[in-house]
Amino acid sequence: MNNNENEENRKISSINKEYVHSVERQEKRQKAHKMRLFRRLAAFSVIVVFVMGWLTFTMFTQSQALAAKEEKKEEAIQALEQVKYEQDMLKTQILKLNDDDYIVKLARKEYFLSNEGEIIFAIPEKDDKNNDSKE
Repeated sequence: MNNNENEENRKISSINKEYVHSVERQEKRQKAHKMRLFRRLAAFSVIVVFVMGWLTFTMFTQSQALAAKEEKKEEAIQALEQVKYEQDMLKTQILKLNDDDYIVKLARKEYFLSNEGEIIFAIPEKDDKNNDSKE
């Protein structure tokens, strides 16, 4: 019986040897294909994560820079408005200084200048502090 079994095993193995090898090769190819596919997907995933991280970081830094520039712009606009207001005031003062009546009035008020024969009396203005201390 042993001989018969060995003979049958040999016959079966020899007949199916090519088929078994082809199936094993096909399975190895499929495993290798799956492994290559997995490696490609892993590499692609790493690249995608890296790119997304870089884009997020870039967007975050640019939004911070944009916010800082917006703040500077607002400050510059406020400074511009202040300068325009001062410019308008100075233009108004220049126009007033071209008027002789205004200059005379200003000289009398600020520098106590007078025409001949005029006497100027300076009356001190009452402060709220002086009124509080008298009460």
